Amino acid sequence: MRPLAPGGRGGPPLYPDCLVTTSDLAGAREDGRHMTRITTFYPRRGRVSGRHEDALTRLWPTYGVTIADPYPPLDQAALFGRSAPLVLEIGSGMGDATVAMAAADPDRDYLAVEVFPPGLGNLLAVVEERGLTNVRVAQGDALHLLRHMIAPGSLAAVHVYFPDPWPKARHHKRRLIQPDNVALIRSRLVVGGVLHCATDWADYAEQMAEVLAAADGLANLHDGFAPRPAHRPVTKFEQRGVAAGRQIFDLLHHRTH
Repeated sequence: MRPLAPGGRGGPPLYPDCLVTTSDLAGAREDGRHMTRITTFYPRRGRVSGRHEDALTRLWPTYGVTIADPYPPLDQAALFGRSAPLVLEIGSGMGDATVAMAAADPDRDYLAVEVFPPGLGNLLAVVEERGLTNVRVAQGDALHLLRHMIAPGSLAAVHVYFPDPWPKARHHKRRLIQPDNVALIRSRLVVGGVLHCATDWADYAEQMAEVLAAADGLANLHDGFAPRPAHRPVTKFEQRGVAAGRQIFDLLHHRTH
């Protein structure tokens, strides 16, 4: 772990002690009871600003979940201080969508999973500024969280908004929406719980549609791609896609059994 310099300035990207680097996450190999698996995120690097560093240092003990061995089971009541429908957001970025959804839906709890410390720091800072009590954040691989820490049948919804498209054909195996991963997500949803995917890459959208259509125990809530849901905030990645002339695709499936 890199040491933390005051203000996070004047050198390479630095990380508070509560976090691990994305290079560490991407390079980790599971052994023993854990299977070696292809990583679905790219180990980007980014500087943690003074504001974000402060939020991470102060707020992580209250709001943060580290996804790491020995993978303690997630205790939602202890984490949020209540029992409410739980929404998992995979890849929350800078947290803008998380904040908007949580503020508009206070009767649900939101757990945002991200690997990149600047995004986690920004989300925590905004959560504190907005006084939101129904948001928590997790750092690490969301698939490890789902596999080892989240109980089956415990999620009201899973959001996968604009995941890394891995556009090169040789990297398609790294895409998050794959049959085994979808089966894992489905197992963690309550019956009736919704998996909502969105992307601006047409070929990934088609792959998503094929994988989800073939998944046991999931049914499409629409006839093919869904109209843009009003509850999904516009994200930075969506704005970039639209600016580049790409179409936005939404897919909503619910667990049937």
